[in-house]
Amino acid sequence: MNTASLSTLALALALSLPAAAQSSVAPEDAEGIRRAALDYAEGWYAGDPAQMERALHPDLAKRIAQPGKDGGRARLEHMGALQLVQGVRAGYGKNTPADKQSKDVTILDVTGNAATVKLVMAGWVDYLHIARLDGKWKIVNVLWEITTPR
Repeated sequence: MNTASLSTLALALALSLPAAAQSSVAPEDAEGIRRAALDYAEGWYAGDPAQMERALHPDLAKRIAQPGKDGGRARLEHMGALQLVQGVRAGYGKNTPADKQSKDVTILDVTGNAATVKLVMAGWVDYLHIARLDGKWKIVNVLWEITTPR
């Protein structure tokens, strides 16, 4: 094989990895992971704290990297499960019109009891770490980024 053929093969293999990771997941695990991500998104938009709580582990860590203001240092802002549920209870997600709501779930990887998911919502992306605990998939970490202009 020549160098061009090897490069093409390597690229094809690299691009197939996420699909291969998803296809090797047991259907019941994929459904549990997807359900946790959707409970998180749908609970936010509906203002349903019980639905959000169902998705989260109580020790959730949700973080966003924020640029420094006026030349200051960048910072990492943190929110726990209780703060997130309180935001849902306050109805902040209900401010998103139904036609603008997005909840695109992509399972990026699953190994044993750990999963990584990309969730595209209205104006931001959440990268979720979801763990199987006592047979249920729960979100334990979220790193998110705003996708609309700040």
